[in-house]
Amino acid sequence: MSAPTGKVAPFPSESWPTETFTNLRRTIFFNQEGVEILHLPAAHGDGDSIVYFRSSDIIAAGDIVDATRFPVIDTKVGGSIQGEIAALNKIIELSVRRMPLVFQEGGTYILPGHGHVYSQQDLVEYRDMIVIIRDIIEDMLKQGMTLEQIQTASPAKGYEPSFGAAQGPWTTRDFVRAIYEGLAGAH
Repeated sequence: MSAPTGKVAPFPSESWPTETFTNLRRTIFFNQEGVEILHLPAAHGDGDSIVYFRSSDIIAAGDIVDATRFPVIDTKVGGSIQGEIAALNKIIELSVRRMPLVFQEGGTYILPGHGHVYSQQDLVEYRDMIVIIRDIIEDMLKQGMTLEQIQTASPAKGYEPSFGAAQGPWTTRDFVRAIYEGLAGAH
């Protein structure tokens, strides 16, 4: 929000945050409820946080979870496939599964950055999808395949009807490339 010395900031200083946190966790009491803010580094980017409203049993997951497409992993600002999976695992760990009884409410509501509200089970399926695609790409990498060969093989094809996009700001190819780059750097 600020700018380098001598440059004009894109936002006036009055709109800058007045409170931040430097640890991975910050707690506050707000509106008669305990609230935890957890920094989950290297998921969507290096600045991801979730907000856990303890009494309401709601987790605002932000762009770590996107119910409308494959998650955006912005490698240019510190995002990674491993960080994304770790963040999803943390959200799953914090959440409570819904009761199987139709007449009983309960379970954690997970609010994605985009799309419909998730339950813990929805998030487990979302995380599993990402892990499966990552594992397929990792296996292809071990076989010596290039990014273009992996793109042609369509490792995310089974999930494209629900989460894929052929055009727009974040495509299936972008998602596969982000995973490939993260894994190729590790090998």
